[in-house]
Amino acid sequence: MSQNFGLNRRTFLRNAGFTALAGAVATEAGAMAGAPPTKYDFDTPYNRVGTDSVKWDQQIRTFGKDNIAVGMGIADMDFKTAPSITQALTERIKHENWGYLDMPRSFAEGIISWNKRRYGIEINPDSLVITTGVHPGLIAALRTFSPPGSKVLLLTPTYDGFYGDIRYVGCRAEESPMKLIDGRYSIDFEDLERRISYDTNTLILCNPQNPTGNCWSAEDLSRIGELCTRRRVVVLSDEIHCDFVTRGSKYTPFATLPNKEVVKNSITFKAASKSFGLAAMKCAWFFSDNPDYIARVRANNRADLTTLGMIASQAAYAGGEEWLDQVVQYIDANLDFVESFIRTNIPLIGVTKPQGTYLAWLDVTKLGEKIGAREMAADASKESGRPVTPETMIQRYLVKQAKVHMNPGSSYGYGGAGHMRMNIATSRKTLELALTNMKNALKSI
Repeated sequence: MSQNFGLNRRTFLRNAGFTALAGAVATEAGAMAGAPPTKYDFDTPYNRVGTDSVKWDQQIRTFGKDNIAVGMGIADMDFKTAPSITQALTERIKHENWGYLDMPRSFAEGIISWNKRRYGIEINPDSLVITTGVHPGLIAALRTFSPPGSKVLLLTPTYDGFYGDIRYVGCRAEESPMKLIDGRYSIDFEDLERRISYDTNTLILCNPQNPTGNCWSAEDLSRIGELCTRRRVVVLSDEIHCDFVTRGSKYTPFATLPNKEVVKNSITFKAASKSFGLAAMKCAWFFSDNPDYIARVRANNRADLTTLGMIASQAAYAGGEEWLDQVVQYIDANLDFVESFIRTNIPLIGVTKPQGTYLAWLDVTKLGEKIGAREMAADASKESGRPVTPETMIQRYLVKQAKVHMNPGSSYGYGGAGHMRMNIATSRKTLELALTNMKNALKSI
């Protein structure tokens, strides 16, 4: 496959430094304290080049193979998936017929059991709706509650995909910027309420929050819920990152809040895709304690589910728990490594360890000033005839100088300026390569 795009895997990996990297024994990352021994191998870099990966191949096609040593952008993991998933898919593929899919009761039962066991969420089987992905589920809910032209509330910066969902249904994003104090974000509740008007019917909540890494407290969630219930705004809670919580932090499901009226004014959206690297399998679900909400959204939901997507998700929850627990520990240690390395070696970048997700939200304000990103963006905007942000220029600078690709913070709405999002769900050796490249590229400016 790679040769179709002029990419030879072995040559690319050698040029990118991966061949030597994989054989390294005594590295700073490998000696990192706090990384517990695991049954599964997350340390060996896993080659994804040539698989049409957005995180890797798309960036190589965009910037050129000589300019991408490490893809640290799109939010999926570089690890081999849980063995239980591979085994289940392999067994199903042996049966060489792909007729219409009948969904077994055990599929929903596995989802309900997982959420009850790990998070204390009581899901009524009648309220669980299968959908193709979190995006299609959100779109179905927006079509139900938010007429075209109306506003959808967002706490920003927030996941950039929400903006596409909102545009798709003909609505407008109403952004409530969060407060940033010493690297931590908090909700400006006064601003949030001011932004609710007669045509505001929904709020999309990200919990844990992408890209800032906030795990919202029960108090914060209750306050959001009480405000939205009082102002008749339906809470659409995207909790796809819920399995990734760092040490000392806690994920609180919106559906477990004590105020039942608040819970009934919400719908929760989840999937196994983020937790087990199954984004391409297209399988998700949503649920609510409000049967009227579920009935109305169900009418707008069409789940074109694949057999393999269902089997992969079912196998993840049936046999992947040990794998997930260990990958979460590994990622937590990765985040410690990122924070320590950047604070020690890259003074132009600021970082605070997130409470959740596997995303590092980097403050690149000083870097942007050093390289003249604002002026570069102004020139690029004139040349291209469309707006180009300073963060986009920082992205291009890091690709050119460090061969590292990350996502510009400006993609995540109001409040994302001066930041970059780095996906650290990769081997420690790959992570060290990216950070070392950045250190070497920035030390002379």
